[in-house]
Amino acid sequence: MFEVTAIFAVLGGALDAAESQLADGARWSLVPLIAQAAGTCLVLALSMRLGSGGLSRVELTLIALAGVGLLGWFVADEPVFATVCVIVADFVAAVMMLPKAWTDPHSETMSTFALASLAGVAAVGSVGERSLPLLIYPVYFALINAGLTLVLRQRRSHHLLSSARPLAHRHH
Repeated sequence: MFEVTAIFAVLGGALDAAESQLADGARWSLVPLIAQAAGTCLVLALSMRLGSGGLSRVELTLIALAGVGLLGWFVADEPVFATVCVIVADFVAAVMMLPKAWTDPHSETMSTFALASLAGVAAVGSVGERSLPLLIYPVYFALINAGLTLVLRQRRSHHLLSSARPLAHRHH
């Protein structure tokens, strides 16, 4: 999943949503973005050294779409448009992660996504003025991470039930 990590690392950096949010006047709501950037860059460095896998055509297409989002962020002169481009690219990276999370939900750390969602909620609460430009990324961040948490929780529950059924069936 190096490619997903690479997208998240680029997106998580202070060069994307944080810069756009800063341009719109954000302050404390940047803390989760910067913390995510540091953690994601660490995962990127580790995955470059220890990772495995390859790229399918679908993944290459999604990476290209994420790249378009990053390009939009880079060339945009309007912070809200730049933030939307980052959200599109980040969403694509989240979609790329879903197949692995669906088939092997224990390969992802669910608490990371749950805590990131809570950080997004805290970032929403820390926005001084209620404005779309300042709220769009923290709200997205809270929702996407909550969604990923729910997927992992549901799939882990499903895996537990699936593995418990053969045992229950043998006792009858």
